[in-house]
Amino acid sequence: MNFDFAEITAHIGRYLLSIQLTDYLDIIILAFVMYRLLVFAQSTKIASLLKGLFVFLAILVLSSVFHLNGINFILSGMMELGLLALIILFQPEIRRVLEELGSTKLHVFGLFSHGKNVSVLEQTISQTVLACKEMSASRTGALIVFEKEMRLDDMVRSGTVLDASVSNELLKNIFFVKAPMHDGAVIIRDGRVLGAGCMLPLSKNVNLSRELGMRHRAGIGMSENSDATVVIVSEESGSISVAIGGMLKRHLKPETLENILRNELLPPEEEEENKQKFSLWNLLPARKDGGADDGE
Repeated sequence: MNFDFAEITAHIGRYLLSIQLTDYLDIIILAFVMYRLLVFAQSTKIASLLKGLFVFLAILVLSSVFHLNGINFILSGMMELGLLALIILFQPEIRRVLEELGSTKLHVFGLFSHGKNVSVLEQTISQTVLACKEMSASRTGALIVFEKEMRLDDMVRSGTVLDASVSNELLKNIFFVKAPMHDGAVIIRDGRVLGAGCMLPLSKNVNLSRELGMRHRAGIGMSENSDATVVIVSEESGSISVAIGGMLKRHLKPETLENILRNELLPPEEEEENKQKFSLWNLLPARKDGGADDGE
């Protein structure tokens, strides 16, 4: 077979010249949306749904190709009601996506403002780690939520609205066993305590251990419903835990807690300067059932 490379090159050139700027924009937006959907699917049960959906479509196509009329008729009927069923079944996940779109901070403006004050975040992390270390020693229960991209204004309004710098003393006073707000959660945004005594959604994971207390269930539930990083100190054992993306990692040392918070909260450029070339979170053992040795 002879190829006329000049003709092929000319054809490609004409095709590229026919592409307009809006076409490039269309491709970029679609690629970004598909990427975000795939990333979101990896952290939810949608991933297993997509696998099942691909198998369903493959069977539907094969039944049509090989003229399996009975199977094709049944599957075609299921397709008509499939979209409505998916919307009902995955309503929480769809709601989470829409909330994320509506509350996510636009990083474009961060190019000019740098978004977050790194020194304030570092101070917040060090004070939080110190408070957790001391509350762990005294077995004082604590639930601390670090807001990231998804706004948690509804959670803040469920408690007492504050606006204070994060400090070791403030956190210990809030979670002191006789303090009026010690049972709720503290929510922190950009190094400031926004609210205390806040109510968090409990996890809907049916595989959680029955011995796991309400504090841990609330922390896991918050991480399931947002991109927040949640720190939990057990009142019963003094164990320090962190919940991210519905995963709970327990029995953390203060140094490990600090490394995790730095990886999760500091901007990427700061992580590079600190030589955080891997995610410490992924190296720690995690369990979906949350374990069974913490009562709170």
